[in-house]
Amino acid sequence: MTVIDCHHHFWTFGKRAHKFPPPVGTRLDHDYMPDHLRPQLKAAGVDKTILVQVLNEVDETHEFLQMSKDIDFVAGVVGWVPLADPPACARALDDMKPRGKLVGIRPLIAYEPDPNWLVQPSVRESLGLLAKAGLVFEAIPVNEQQFEAVLMVTRDIPGLKVVLNHLGNPPVPEKAWQPWAGNMARAAALPNMSVKLSAGLALVVKWKWSTEEIRRYADYVLELFGPDRVMAGSNWPVVELGGTYTQVWRGITDLIANLPAEDRAKVLGLSAQRIYGI
Repeated sequence: MTVIDCHHHFWTFGKRAHKFPPPVGTRLDHDYMPDHLRPQLKAAGVDKTILVQVLNEVDETHEFLQMSKDIDFVAGVVGWVPLADPPACARALDDMKPRGKLVGIRPLIAYEPDPNWLVQPSVRESLGLLAKAGLVFEAIPVNEQQFEAVLMVTRDIPGLKVVLNHLGNPPVPEKAWQPWAGNMARAAALPNMSVKLSAGLALVVKWKWSTEEIRRYADYVLELFGPDRVMAGSNWPVVELGGTYTQVWRGITDLIANLPAEDRAKVLGLSAQRIYGI
């Protein structure tokens, strides 16, 4: 079985890096590149990865696609295109197609001032282009309105494969349940929606990794979606705010340890292979 980490990033600090919120401070102000990740993958028993965009910039995606040609463990790239401008989106997708490893697109909708940005006609038109191209659309909503928008486009464009990042940002530090649980149930009812078993910035910025604390949220998502629509991801290097790569990956495997072997294989790689077409 090929073990796949379906969510990680690279960046060169000072050139291409996030402007993280104040609670992060300077903790991620470093270079995070292939040679930093490779030994951690080997130690954790991870074979392949999906490299995910950091910035809403076409140039970064081209850079990642070029890098991926020389990185043996990167099986696919989730990039960025200007979804609000369908002609520009189409041109960007055409430019990226020869580069091979593009498997999906993710806009950081949290940075859009309009919570309904995703449902405007121009973006919907571009999402249709993604569906036609067989590319995954990745979503990371950070509030109720954005979550509603993600559910809406997932329902309205049934041919679009949608992947919800980071367990939908469960309220683990607060030990809360709603409205997250209700939102995830509605998401799971949409057959073209899948989810990543990973921890996002909104979680790890205020929480240290605890497998037992996150277990009930992971169990709930696995029950709702089933292993065919759940994929394991580290969210490295962001996850280093909450734990080491080895600690987090071991925690993820512990979360699925009680599943049948064939279901563990799906979460750890087979689902990613099918959803991303790699």
